[in-house]
Amino acid sequence: MSLLPYGRQTIEDDDIAAVAEALRGDFLTTGPTVDAFEAAFCDVVGAKHAIACANGTAALHLAMLALDVQPGEVVIAPSITFLATANCARYVGAEVVFADVDPQTGLMTADTLAQALTRVGDRRLRAVLPVHLRGDTANLPGLEALARDAGAVLVEDAPHALGSTLTFGNSVEKVGDCRHSAMATFSFHPVKTIATGEGGMVTTNDARLAERLRRLRSHGMIRPEGGDPWWYEMPEPGFNYRLPDILCALGISQLAKLPRFAARRRMLAARYSEALAPLAPRVQLATRPDWSDPVLHLMVALIDFEAAGKTRRQVVDALKARGVGTQVHYIPVHTQPYYRARYGELDLPGASAWYERCLSLPLYPGMADEDVDHVAAALAEVLGV
Repeated sequence: MSLLPYGRQTIEDDDIAAVAEALRGDFLTTGPTVDAFEAAFCDVVGAKHAIACANGTAALHLAMLALDVQPGEVVIAPSITFLATANCARYVGAEVVFADVDPQTGLMTADTLAQALTRVGDRRLRAVLPVHLRGDTANLPGLEALARDAGAVLVEDAPHALGSTLTFGNSVEKVGDCRHSAMATFSFHPVKTIATGEGGMVTTNDARLAERLRRLRSHGMIRPEGGDPWWYEMPEPGFNYRLPDILCALGISQLAKLPRFAARRRMLAARYSEALAPLAPRVQLATRPDWSDPVLHLMVALIDFEAAGKTRRQVVDALKARGVGTQVHYIPVHTQPYYRARYGELDLPGASAWYERCLSLPLYPGMADEDVDHVAAALAEVLGV
């Protein structure tokens, strides 16, 4: 039996043709296709500036650098996220204060941010990094108000949420339009909504931040206007975080398919909701906030393993034997050895409750409708529901 992975890229013949055309061009690294990808991305998310970079981690690091976050200052990140959300602060010497999450959504909330703010102390808070987990969106207006009152800005960690929207009042907003944030970061890893192999993007509406992001992604170099054609200067050191033309060609091709990919993910999510409903309360899908209209990157089921009389490992292995691949998103970052050694033991009950129950089921555009039914049937059999 072939295995349904929890996520998978969708690469089609026109994607391959786009990369082949780029390979035949004059530029393999930084060329006009980078600019074209950035412009197309701005059009899709509604931001004024988009800066392509090597990967989603580089995007977060660049965001910290562009804000000039300093050693000893503080960045708040939720504990339920990938390592990079917290690590980007440590790259620049800042300290991380971990926020708890809602145990039903996995998202940082205004309440959990407010609690995290009490642990900042007399240190300077520079940024709050809400994560749009699974594709569902955090409450950006509420988080922005708290961050602003504390003298900080939001940087959205949005790799899961390309195409997702959020609605407050009569206003429909797009993830990445930076209406409430200084910047938003994205990833184009193969399991994300669109793929470039590796790749990332930072969006912003601030021209000053955009200029600095572009400089920092390419060694910190600038070419002064009117200088000799070979001349460059480095006002500050940067990194080689560029995304090459080859991968941007794939990005442009993939981005054009976002409406189709989004529609398919939404259809599969709706089928999962129907197929898993009979398994409640032992199995429940992660809760969708009222304001969020997600293009789900992850299909997270919250499972009462204790009630089923099975460990998560037993369930994972049994599902794999039935052709269903799974993953766990995420181990709470505050429990990692590095952060425990640095900050001690933290009690974040929402993050713990989320981790104890979460299991990501297969979700990607190439799945057939019947694949969802197979996953649901396999899960029911394994759990004895």
